[in-house]
Amino acid sequence: MATLQFSVNPIRAEAFPRRNSMSALIDLAGGSCSKLRLWKICRTVKSRPLRNRRSFAVKNVSSSEATEILKDSGSREEVTTNLSPLPDAASIASSIKYHAEFTPMFSPENFDLPSAFFATAQSVRDALIINWNATYDYYERLNVKQAYYLSMEFLQGRALLNAVGNLELTGPYAEALNNLGHKLEQVACQEPDAALGNGGLGRLASCFLDSLATLNYPAWGYGLRYKYGLFKQRITKDGQEEVAEDWLEMGNPWEIVRNDVSYPVKFYGKVVPGSDGKNHWIGGEDIKAVAHDVPIPGYKTKTTINLRLWSTKAASEDFDLYAFNAGKHTEAYEALTNAEKICYILYPGDESIDGKILRLKQQYTLCSASLQDIIARFERRSGGAVNWEQFPEKVAVQMNDTHPTLCIPELMRILIDIKGLSWKDAWNITQRSVAYTNHTVLPEALEKWSLDLMEKLLPRHVEIIKMIDEELVESIIAEYGTADSNLLEKKLKEMRILENVELPAAYADLFVKPKETVVIPGEELQNSEEAEEEEEEEEEAIGEKDGTDESLIEDKKEELPEAVPEPPKLVRMANLCVVGGHAVNGVAEIHSEIVKDEVFNSFYKLWPEKFQNKTNGVTPRRWIRFCNPNLSKIINEWLQTNDWVLNTEKLAELRKFADNEDLQTQWREAKRSNKMKVVEFLREKTGYSVSPDAMFDIQVKRIHEYKRQLLNILGIVYRYKKMKEMSAEERNAKYVPRVCIFGGKAFATYVQAKRIVKFITDVGATINHDPEIGDLLKVVFVPDYNVSVAEVLIPASELSQHISTAGMEASGTSNMKFAMNGCLLIGTLDGANVEIREEVGADNFFLFGAKAHEIAGLRKERAEGKFVPDPRFEEVKEFVRSGAFGPYNYDELMGSLEGNEGFGRADYFLVGKDFPSYIECQEKVDEAYRDQRTWTRMSILNTAGSHKFSSDRTIHEYARDIWNIDPVQIP
Repeated sequence: MATLQFSVNPIRAEAFPRRNSMSALIDLAGGSCSKLRLWKICRTVKSRPLRNRRSFAVKNVSSSEATEILKDSGSREEVTTNLSPLPDAASIASSIKYHAEFTPMFSPENFDLPSAFFATAQSVRDALIINWNATYDYYERLNVKQAYYLSMEFLQGRALLNAVGNLELTGPYAEALNNLGHKLEQVACQEPDAALGNGGLGRLASCFLDSLATLNYPAWGYGLRYKYGLFKQRITKDGQEEVAEDWLEMGNPWEIVRNDVSYPVKFYGKVVPGSDGKNHWIGGEDIKAVAHDVPIPGYKTKTTINLRLWSTKAASEDFDLYAFNAGKHTEAYEALTNAEKICYILYPGDESIDGKILRLKQQYTLCSASLQDIIARFERRSGGAVNWEQFPEKVAVQMNDTHPTLCIPELMRILIDIKGLSWKDAWNITQRSVAYTNHTVLPEALEKWSLDLMEKLLPRHVEIIKMIDEELVESIIAEYGTADSNLLEKKLKEMRILENVELPAAYADLFVKPKETVVIPGEELQNSEEAEEEEEEEEEAIGEKDGTDESLIEDKKEELPEAVPEPPKLVRMANLCVVGGHAVNGVAEIHSEIVKDEVFNSFYKLWPEKFQNKTNGVTPRRWIRFCNPNLSKIINEWLQTNDWVLNTEKLAELRKFADNEDLQTQWREAKRSNKMKVVEFLREKTGYSVSPDAMFDIQVKRIHEYKRQLLNILGIVYRYKKMKEMSAEERNAKYVPRVCIFGGKAFATYVQAKRIVKFITDVGATINHDPEIGDLLKVVFVPDYNVSVAEVLIPASELSQHISTAGMEASGTSNMKFAMNGCLLIGTLDGANVEIREEVGADNFFLFGAKAHEIAGLRKERAEGKFVPDPRFEEVKEFVRSGAFGPYNYDELMGSLEGNEGFGRADYFLVGKDFPSYIECQEKVDEAYRDQRTWTRMSILNTAGSHKFSSDRTIHEYARDIWNIDPVQIP
């Protein structure tokens, strides 16, 4: 029997004949290769049993016979595999040397660290590509239902250690590189973090991809390939400085450009009816979205899924050669530049109209290119006859926040205008295929777009959105009737997709109120007419007396009120998501309740079956197994297994050892070893020297007022002030030594957040150079916080701060990572903190602050002038204003915490309200830390209690409750 062969390019399988394995390997080697080289590739990636093998050479079944088996039996038949050992260090070293010589990105004479990284990454990619092709070839033949995860962010971090770890090749690669004169860890540090995300939204998406691959779910990620990402953060004497990220400067060894996979994306133009009865979107600006694929390997499985990133470009003919030769160089490049800049940076500033247009172009490019690709795959897998009714049975599209909302009108446009479906059928298919994850309750993050701008940029989509809005209006009227016009008007105002837009023509008369007519009796009418005549005569007399001076006449007239500007017409993207999808989920229990009770309450009452909770999770592979090998080794030893990496429920078994002195000793040693790495890291990155004997107190996340880094630093200022008022003996007796570490980026145009960064760095500069304080207190802001920095800081953390204003953090995921690594949390009852506290135990969580249900009342109390600030809070603000931390004027920052109303004032995020309970809770932290035996026990229980916060659990729930997909084991 012939060997089962697979297509080298699973994405466009129909374009390739089925070829033998040698041909496939030749393709991998770049089209030409010696037999020795092929032997080395084969040696590099060997076949292993299910969940323990990385590639396969299938015997005894031809490809056509295998396909028939799959079709006829309807089951996934086991296929015999060759059993071979893992590649050894020698064959891996050979592969690395080959890439250094024949696929180099550096001069061949030096095999330095950068060169070693690229050659090693390309060696690993050889293994990934084989599994990757096998995965998608299998999905193609089975025609399985597939989930597609659309996100504007994927915060991946470095890929090398994660890839070799998931492939279970860490040891062999470490030995191979050692034989070549390098350390694996040093080589891995050469890799820049992929600048494809900003914060938790993007890191969650990347954790999800890891879990999808590990759990063998057929899925794909879609995003944009940002050339510069968000920005690289530098910390100067002026605070945060933004510079362009250079992550692609030396190339990306993990990606494969699919020049044969590109799709047209249109902007502007106009919609005209055609003779065929369809609407046609014509004219405008046309660009191309080109696919760049990044393989995502699962852990202990051959399944390797895909992250497809789109770059944008214009056609070559759009380069104006005539203008260039005429010396008009900028004009000649205009079309090319306009296309390419769409994928320049993540979240371009949208203060200007051009910035808003660019952001909307980004969102539409992601949606349009991805849906065209999804539909092409569906049609190919369907064969000759495409049954569109089956589309929701084969496709699940998950919108990660509101950024991909345009998926809804875009899918409708393609189905109606291009595929010829009726509105009813297209709407049914769209609603059954699309689902929405809400990540925020903040109004500014529930996107609203100018209707006029969208109508200009995407005219056909606005037509479709208006029709969806009209159907929604019809549903609301059907639900609430017209008897209570006030109630109906309220519901329409809350729920409509179009805000400040007149009702559709069919309902235009629904709320028309009759004009009031005033009946004036005859005598009064006559008197009023006489009065008008007298007024006119008086004005004429004044005019004659003063010549052309009209001012007195104008003064005598009643002043007219200023015209009130019409409110802007907006498209509410979150409302469109709820209406257009079949499922809406929050990302923590408390957040999902707020979504139902407040954010989308009217929708919840109308469609309660749509709303779900899916508490976030993080991958235990990256966030314990790989970033904290010291702790992982201890867990393996005490649980007598490493199965917890795939089944985190086993971590709960650590509870029974929490009081064991031997475990506690090992636990503390592992923590100290991790802290020593951070000591060196901080010295290198910031120049500050800190003591590993101090408590490491860390808050790392996006800088935002609601996350309340300001509360943290004001607490530190209070601590410092009290220290300065004491003798050295008193200070040492009262306070536990602390290193307070901050990290995170403030958005470039978020002035208040940038003030907070400046304030933290100024406080640090003062405290860290105060000889009286010494190692008793240090404050360090780590520049350019990213995934790789987190992988260093989190294993060393002892206390982490998750102190957002209650009810404002949807979930958070860094709290889960810290808990997994045995870090104690101080925080409010907000987001996933609530569930973490339940799991780790209330005694092992430092709780403070107002509750979510109290926030509205507290803000109302403030507005009424009833809030009385704590004297300690007033003391801290006065200390800041005294100039203790340098000459910078912090009146604006402190002023935001004062007053009872007004934008940027009135302490909207309740820093002052929670300040007293926060500093009192910090005193409890000091007390607990003094007893290291108790603290270590709490630390162990935090790791044990984190067992429910694996992204594997979250993905199982999405697959079961929203996507309706099953795992598919690759043979």
